[in-house]
Amino acid sequence: MKATPLLRSIALFDGLSAQDLDALAGALESRTFAAGANIFTQGDSGSSMYIVEHGEINIFLPDGQSPGIALRTILPGEYFGELALFDDKPRSASALAGSDVLLYELPRATLENYLEHRPRAALAILRTISARLRETNALLSSRAAKNVNEEFEKSLSWGDRLADVVAELNGSWKFILLLLGFTLVWCLINTGWIMKSPLDPYPYQFFNLALAILVGLQGPLIVMSQNRQSRKDRARSDGDFNVNLKNEMNIEILLREVGELRAELKSDRAASTKKGYPESIVGQPR
Repeated sequence: MKATPLLRSIALFDGLSAQDLDALAGALESRTFAAGANIFTQGDSGSSMYIVEHGEINIFLPDGQSPGIALRTILPGEYFGELALFDDKPRSASALAGSDVLLYELPRATLENYLEHRPRAALAILRTISARLRETNALLSSRAAKNVNEEFEKSLSWGDRLADVVAELNGSWKFILLLLGFTLVWCLINTGWIMKSPLDPYPYQFFNLALAILVGLQGPLIVMSQNRQSRKDRARSDGDFNVNLKNEMNIEILLREVGELRAELKSDRAASTKKGYPESIVGQPR
């Protein structure tokens, strides 16, 4: 996988032209790490983002002697550490090579130099960031769970409702029994036993024509209902994704706060021990 397609797959650079992407890809630095190597540790000063070409990166919160709290696994084509491009704050988590990896590193200085020579690219990146922030704010400020069935029912037209009724009726024993009963009655009426001059004598050409028209109308109506059901399923899947995304964001916030709380308690315990306080009272509420 080349650097330019990798950059094109990153939402941060959606607004860049092909020429800008090629120029930025040429400024990336390739780095390799063996399995088990630390890319960076929580609390380190960061100034680069990384794009994974192949291999896996495990993002986690360190937890003393334990392996830590796993946050996410970064796969090929994904990126991490992008916040370091825009602020000077320490890394909020640690990154460990889960296998032999090849990364493309984008230092902040390289991006700044690139944007100085291409101010239009800076505006495109800012527009992308602004759009992503608006989407995130909208997701966090609104309820992600929605009743998809209720919303679809409100937007149905009479044609949509008719298609649903036809599709539901055609898939039932009621329709089969009604069609068989109507066919039997029609044949009895037009055999000559009841009427001397039947309207549609054997071989029942008018009845065959009516059946052909019925079949011709049933097909499009059923397909219309199935297409709308597919749209409803996609909307339901999108709703489930938004719910899962919001839950994931909240869980990541909770994990980060728990990690910060543990680090603070550990720091307080170390400071209290150094001052000579008994181990039994260290970490108790003050």
